Amino acid sequence: MENSEIDALRDEYEKQLFDLKQLLEISKSLNSTLDYGILIESILYIIMGQMRVLKAALYAKKGIDSTRFSLHRNYKGFDIDHEHDYGIPDDVPAIRLFARETRCWTLDELRARFGDLGGLEPLESMGPCLVVPLKAKGVINGLLLLGEQILSDDFSDYDKDYLLNIAILASIAINNAFLFEMTTTDMMTKLRMKHYFYTVLVEKMEESAFSEKPLSVIMCDIDFFKKFNDAYGHSCGDEVLKSVAKLIQNQTRSVDVAARYGGEEFCMLLPDTDSATAWRIAERIRTHVEGMGVDYDGQRLSVTLSLGVAQYDPDRDLTAKSVIDRADKAMYLSKQNGRNMVSAAR
Repeated sequence: MENSEIDALRDEYEKQLFDLKQLLEISKSLNSTLDYGILIESILYIIMGQMRVLKAALYAKKGIDSTRFSLHRNYKGFDIDHEHDYGIPDDVPAIRLFARETRCWTLDELRARFGDLGGLEPLESMGPCLVVPLKAKGVINGLLLLGEQILSDDFSDYDKDYLLNIAILASIAINNAFLFEMTTTDMMTKLRMKHYFYTVLVEKMEESAFSEKPLSVIMCDIDFFKKFNDAYGHSCGDEVLKSVAKLIQNQTRSVDVAARYGGEEFCMLLPDTDSATAWRIAERIRTHVEGMGVDYDGQRLSVTLSLGVAQYDPDRDLTAKSVIDRADKAMYLSKQNGRNMVSAAR
């Protein structure tokens, strides 16, 4: 074997070793968080950096009970028409194919297989160079879309194999995040559970005490909730709970934590938010709930909330229970003063 061949072989082995080390670091990075939003963002940046592309997008499910893959805001570089529906049902022919065959696909290869895109037509306008299924244990957890590489006209077979390895790691991480969501989410309201809320509150209190940034908690309770169950049955009460929970979720930021505290009581954790701002948020939620109404069995039911707001005080709130109790007392002050109102903790 000539020296040039030996050098080429050595370079190839060194690249493979380097890429294996990169995969190990990628695995560590993806498994360092169980926060679904942060995870999706990390996957996109990892793909763009590793594959040297300026365009990347990730189709993923919005929740554990979703039956569609959505693009939402999970894209970088692609031109998106926000009037266009990019959603893809999880039972289209292409998704079933991806579950059987582990490989990267071009749009032309999909057309050759199906005569069309096998249900992936919504992504055609984006013009991705590659579609990479995120598969773990035979289940498709998402789709990666990649634009052209910066330094190459086409992806090599080696690039595609490397991509599939990243895709497997990403899919496992997404599956873990879904499992975590299942154990920390109230399945009726789709809000977080009480124990998760407490865990995050303790962490945010420590951060707030160190950074001196404000942190607030909102507690709220559905007024006269028992009357819905008594007059219309528990299925009506369930609809009221789900409607209020959905509105609360829509009125909070991604950095906030909204949870079902118990029964008809909800709580919200608002980082970097002082008491005055939290009061305005609580008042906005109150007015939206008052105005929404709940349709049940041909009737329009009126729903109102009583809310309490408390800002974390490092000198008084030595435990998470302390700040929650203050918000809870403020909420009961709202009930005592006539309900359907917001009160701030003293």
